[in-house]
Amino acid sequence: MSEDYIPIAALNQYAYCPHRCWRMFCLGSFVDNQYTIEGTNLHDRVHTVGEGQREETWQIRAVWLKSERYRLIGKSDLIEEQDGCWYPVEYKRGHRGEFNNDELQVCAQALCLEEMTGQPVTLGYLYYAQSHQRQPVEISTTLRQQTLEAIAAVTHLLETSTMPAAVYSPRCKGCSLYSQCLPKAAAKVSRYQEID
Repeated sequence: MSEDYIPIAALNQYAYCPHRCWRMFCLGSFVDNQYTIEGTNLHDRVHTVGEGQREETWQIRAVWLKSERYRLIGKSDLIEEQDGCWYPVEYKRGHRGEFNNDELQVCAQALCLEEMTGQPVTLGYLYYAQSHQRQPVEISTTLRQQTLEAIAAVTHLLETSTMPAAVYSPRCKGCSLYSQCLPKAAAKVSRYQEID
């Protein structure tokens, strides 16, 4: 992968936690935990290269997506085509969360698909393995704007390698990198430094 391109997965990580994204894509630091191993196993199963027909839908697995316009690159889990309409399907291990980082990832895939096919992509899907549910993702003007903002933020992060602050939030609970960034400890150190 060329360094000029932004990994689509980086958008998801940045929207979840800028500090986590910095650790993963600037430092190259990553630690597995139960959740990341489950996710890797799911993607290993999903990323079996192939294509086929399922009723009226043509499915292609493990396709590389790329956008010259947005400088994005990444491997899709599943691309489907039905009646001339293309849409990405992203697989996730858990269940639908309260954050929109997964939706941003689907939208970025849709932007690549639009450029690659010359067709508008107005819909994508998130498939959650834990609940066996497929959730539609409308590729709306608002989601597109949020995705473009994330692309700009990640581009800046990768170009400058400036470390975002480690900020504690409920998202930290299942993070495999929590023991490396220690956001609660970082906040205490910062408070002590302010006192001095």
